[in-house]
Amino acid sequence: MLREFSAGGVVVRKLRGDWMLAAIRPGGRKPGTWALPKGAVDAGEDPAATAVREVREETGVQARLDRKLGDIRYVYRRSWPGGSGEQVFKVVSFYLLRYSRGRLGDIAPEFEHEVAEARWLPLADAPRLLAYKGEREMAAKAVEALTRL
Repeated sequence: MLREFSAGGVVVRKLRGDWMLAAIRPGGRKPGTWALPKGAVDAGEDPAATAVREVREETGVQARLDRKLGDIRYVYRRSWPGGSGEQVFKVVSFYLLRYSRGRLGDIAPEFEHEVAEARWLPLADAPRLLAYKGEREMAAKAVEALTRL
């Protein structure tokens, strides 16, 4: 079975006293489909560095590493048109990242096909608003980590 490794970030910042999370609507997805920024770990790249890079590429903001939140593991089949039909075991590592600077949505033109929209969402609502179960779990872990500070 093929194996793939990706990494992503739960980027947080305080706005008007409330914790907010940077979410994206992936290209080609309907409005209201919110996800966390993530992408493939390049050869020789540290997964935490991948998370920081993917956040910058997909949201336009720079963030600094706080801690690892956990991994999501699943199997999928490359069943899209032109796909091989092979099963793939995938691991996506997620990290809690703190906003440093930049404007959400300032996405470089070469990444605009990947991301239709980027928005700050209330972190407390993210476990309900994110489209994917594993990502909702990572947002809940971020809420827990920040409430323990």
